[in-house]
Amino acid sequence: MKAVETLESKIYTDASELRKKIQGLQKAQKTVVFTNGCFDILHRGHVEYLCRARDLGDCLVLGLNSDESVRGLKGPDRPIQPLEDRLRIMAGLFCLDFIVPFAEQTPEHLLSVLQPDIHTKGGDYKQETLPEARVVESYGGRVVLLPFLEGRSSSSIIKKSKSTGD
Repeated sequence: MKAVETLESKIYTDASELRKKIQGLQKAQKTVVFTNGCFDILHRGHVEYLCRARDLGDCLVLGLNSDESVRGLKGPDRPIQPLEDRLRIMAGLFCLDFIVPFAEQTPEHLLSVLQPDIHTKGGDYKQETLPEARVVESYGGRVVLLPFLEGRSSSSIIKKSKSTGD
C-alpha cells in the first residue's frame, strides 16, 4: 500500500463504520485504546503521550475535535490548522491506527458508539471529573490517565511564537 493510501485508510468520517472495525478487533481478542484531543499544533508532548496510549493495547483510535469544537474549547483564534490538515498530519503517525473527527466538546457520544476497551486522557484530568468516564464505565471499559511531558503544550508554543514574532 502506498503512503497516501495508508493515510486515507486511517481516517473514518463515519463512527458507525469505525465501530464495525473495532468490533472485529475485539472479537479477535485485541485491546482497543481510544484518546481524543484538538492536536492543532503537534509537539513532542503529544507524540510521547500518543505512544504511551498505544502501548496500552493493540490498536489506538484518535477522536479529533472538529474546528468548531476546538474554537469552543480553546477560543476564537484556534485551531491553528484546519481539521483536514490535522487529520492528515495525525494519520502520518505510526502509533495511530484510526482517526475519527467529532463535533462535540467531549467525546461522550463517540465513546458510546465506538466502545473501546480503554479510554486515555492526560494526567491533568481527574477521573471523577471527566465527563466521559461514566460512559466508558457503563459499557465495561476503563479510563487510564497518562502523565504529560512537562513543559510541552500547544498554548506555550503559541505564546512563545507570539512573543518572539515568529
